[in-house]
Formats: sequence, C-alpha cells, structure tokens
Amino acid sequence: INQFVGPVEKFFSEEVDSKKIDQDAKIPPETLKGLKNLGLFGMQIPEEYGGLGLSNTMYARLGEIISLDGSVAVTLAAHQAIGLKGILIAGTDEQKAKYLPKLASGEHIAAFCLTEPGSGSDAASIQTRATMSEDGKSFLLNGSKIWISNGGLADIFTVFARTEIVDNDGAKKDKITAFIVERAFGGVTNGKPEDKLGIRGSNTCEVHFENTKVPVENVIGEVGGGFKVAMNILNSGRFSMGSASAGMIKKLIEMTAEYACTRKQFNKKLSDFGLIQEKFTLMAVKAYVMESMAYLTAGMMDRPGVPDCSVEAAMVKVFSSEGAWICVSEALQVLGGLGYMKDYPYERYLRDSRVLLIFEASMNTLLTYCKSELLHLPSILEHRLLLFGHTV
Repeated sequence: INQFVGPVEKFFSEEVDSKKIDQDAKIPPETLKGLKNLGLFGMQIPEEYGGLGLSNTMYARLGEIISLDGSVAVTLAAHQAIGLKGILIAGTDEQKAKYLPKLASGEHIAAFCLTEPGSGSDAASIQTRATMSEDGKSFLLNGSKIWISNGGLADIFTVFARTEIVDNDGAKKDKITAFIVERAFGGVTNGKPEDKLGIRGSNTCEVHFENTKVPVENVIGEVGGGFKVAMNILNSGRFSMGSASAGMIKKLIEMTAEYACTRKQFNKKLSDFGLIQEKFTLMAVKAYVMESMAYLTAGMMDRPGVPDCSVEAAMVKVFSSEGAWICVSEALQVLGGLGYMKDYPYERYLRDSRVLLIFEASMNTLLTYCKSELLHLPSILEHRLLLFGHTV
C-alpha cells in the first residue's frame, strides 16, 4: 500500500483538475481513464478477478487521497462501495466470475439503485416491481429510481425491487429482492444529470426500468432476501467516510494554515491570534478522531470471518460527516472573504462536504439506529471483546 500511495497522490496533484470538474459538472474522459489505469475501479475486488484485493484498512488509506476531489471520490465509491458490493459480498461464484473482471478494470461501471421518489431511508417502501415470467426463467423489472450516482455512466446496476413470494403457510407476500441488471438487457434508460450544489462532477440521475428482462440467475442472494443485502452493502461502505473526511480536512488545514501564517492584521499574523489557533486545534482534533474511528473500524472489519461492525460504521459516518462540515466552516472563518470566492478551492470544499450528512442514510436515521442498538450495549461489548480475542 505504501508503494501505491505515491502514484495515486501524484495523479491527484498533477492530473485531476478539480476546478474544471466542478465548473463543467463532468469528469473528463482522460481523468476517468487515468483512474482505471491506476486500478482504482477495482480496489477491493480480489486479485483473482483482476482487482487490487485491498483490505478495508488499505481502502481507507487510499480514501484519504481520493477524497481530495469530491466528484471523483463519489464516482469511485458509488461504483465500488455500493454499486458492485452486492456481487462481492453476496454474489455466487458464477456471478463474480462473470461481472467482477470488467468492473475491476473499469471497462464496466456500477451503480446502486435503491432510492425512489417515495422511498429513501425507508428502503422497505420501494415500489419498483419484478414479476416472474411464466417459464420461471426470468423477471420483468419495472420502476424508477432517483438520485442514482453513476446512473448515466453505469453498465451494471444493483437494483432492488418488490417480488411476490409464497410463504411456508402458502400465503403470498411482497418482499424485496436484489438483482444484477445489465444496461444491455434493454429497457434501461436514464434522465439528464442532476444539477447539484456540490460534487458536481459526479453523475447523478434518474434511472428507469421498463419491462427489463432479468435472468433468474442474476438474483443476488435469495429471492425475497434483498433488504438484508441492501443493509449489508450500506453498512460495509460507511466506515470509509471517516478516512475520506480526515484526508479532506488535513488538506484543508494545510492550505488554511499557509494563509494564516502569511496574512497580517493589526501587525500580527493571523496564526498568532489565540482564537485562530483554537480553530486549528478543533480541526486537528476532529481529523485525528475521524482517522482513529475509521481505522479502528477497518481493522475490526479485516479480522477473520464476517464481523458485525454496523454500529461502528454508522458512528463513523455520523461523527465524520458532522465533523467535516464543522471543520470546513471553521476554515472559512479563518480565510474570511477569500474562502467565499469561486477563484479559490475553499468554497468548493464547503459545497462538496455538505452531502456527507445526507449520503447512505440521513443523520436522523443513523442516530436513531445507533441509539436503538446501544440499548443492547452489554451484548455489543461482549461481542466486541470476543472479536478482539478477549475472554468475557
């Protein structure tokens, strides 16, 4: 990973024009090509399928660098942390062999299709429907998804839809099923890219499915087991927000400190004022805690088996997204009018960081989840102690 950090840092400092990406609301093809050549579309895909096979800890480390451009970070995360994650954690060997190599190389880009006009954090309320064909060999998929990152770029979609299943008692019920859907199946269209406040270069749009024929072998997990798949995907991706936020804040501290050490007011450098020093203290502490939480959680996730770190991942997301917003706001106070001008990158950091409070479940949803889980604190602590090999 240390050998890999250098080339990625060099690419982001020399080849990624964040100002142009933000202004044009598009990542240039040559930048995407460079990301693919570096292997960044296959960071966590096993080497046997053409990926880099990075651990969660290594993925978090690269996330610190990739977060220097919000649009690129979201494009890669939407592809990897959620778009193809279902295939990675719940797919069959056949599904992995068929889809992962092209996803690892970036020849195919992935998207995660859960949110709908009438459902967001309440994933169980989706209305997109998949109906089994008479011969039992495929499903017909109909419905629309909104705010889909990579929706206009993707070749492969992880789609969640209602399916009718028959319970053991013979009763028919609607349950959610996860599907791997290829754009090439037909009936897949997307709207124009959304004009967003921040992360403007990432592609976000509506995706529509009209009588899209999906083979039964493209079900991820079991028919009716899609809700669990969705939650596992989202839980496994949240931890990386900690290192990404920390990487962004550390860069912001560096740039803001350079200004504070040269700008003079009342015959003193800004950096000599106690109130300014307090702002840097706050930013440094927040970045340190973000890193600590993210890497502790990543280390837990890298342990043998499939440890349940959903509470920790939710905590990382809550603390880091709130902390990033506070830090950027404090930095703008130090920068004054300079931080408000489009000619400088600081205001873009503010706009880009705001989405962290919304991404992958709203703050209210996650706080409610954390509080409900912590009612079971003794059993959670017991589980964590066992995870680290301690006797209870």
